[in-house]
Amino acid sequence: MSDIMPLVVIIVAAALIFDFLNGFHDAANTIATIVVTKTLTPLQAVILAGASNFIGYFLFGTAVAKTIGQGVVDISGTTQPLILILAALSGATVWNLATWLLGLPTSSSHALIGGLVGSAVTAIGIKAILIKGVLKIFFFIFLAPIFGGVGAFLVTALVLMIVRPFHPSRINPVFKYLQLVSSFFSSVGHGTNDAQKSMGIIALTLYAAGLTGSFHLQPWIIIACYSAISLGTMFGGWRIVRTMGTQITKIRAIEGFCSGTAAASVLFFATHFGIPVSTTHVISGSIMGVGAVEHAGKVRWITARKIVWAWFLTIPLTALCAALIYLLYSAIF
Repeated sequence: MSDIMPLVVIIVAAALIFDFLNGFHDAANTIATIVVTKTLTPLQAVILAGASNFIGYFLFGTAVAKTIGQGVVDISGTTQPLILILAALSGATVWNLATWLLGLPTSSSHALIGGLVGSAVTAIGIKAILIKGVLKIFFFIFLAPIFGGVGAFLVTALVLMIVRPFHPSRINPVFKYLQLVSSFFSSVGHGTNDAQKSMGIIALTLYAAGLTGSFHLQPWIIIACYSAISLGTMFGGWRIVRTMGTQITKIRAIEGFCSGTAAASVLFFATHFGIPVSTTHVISGSIMGVGAVEHAGKVRWITARKIVWAWFLTIPLTALCAALIYLLYSAIF
């Protein structure tokens, strides 16, 4: 047992680093609009987002963590389950860092899933993939941004119809405050859905190492993961703020409120049903939906196409990266 403890500690540390980078990478998703509309300063925005991330701990269960830990791959067919998990985390982390440097708002969630699939297939074979769980997740790669976009389109159309009789000078201050509410709930949804992914990885690690008798989320795992993602969010990712807040469509306070409301609704729905969706995808889709209400030409489709390509490429490229890292780790350990 003592022989594997250093590796367990490394994996837990890697999972928390991934969680921190998830917050760092995805902070922009929930705060971009309130920064760009000057509702809050960048510092105020990241503090709001970081604190909101942690609140999800008190509102939702752990269904997403169970999906990640038990519903993506079956690691029982390998004699090196810890190496498999570490390679999956490493591949996802490398992808997150690469896309952050490029300023692309890709999905940390799907990077982790791609990492698990790539390392498991390399270690065990195709039989390691739990088809039902992966298909459900893959299905929502397409549905999540669509739900976000359609929801934002409908909310924006309704809100514009309601405020039409009023002069912009009267409604803009109101929506600056309402935007804070929608961003708060988006951040709660982000923390709740995304922090649970690292929880699932750590619980799976402890079970694979024989340190627990079953897949179990101990309180320290939950607190550590929420703390890591909240700290990462507070450090923020300003390259991606620029892409999300300025290069998809022009955002005002009213559009920020509408996109945040739609995104938060989708995130809460997915978390309730244990679906590990991408906060990035949902909020990107909602911003596109907002921009398309008045005129589709307001959406900068060149930027949108780059984001969509990143959505499609995340899982296969992260799987390839994790597979190569697994081969490297197998030769070392």
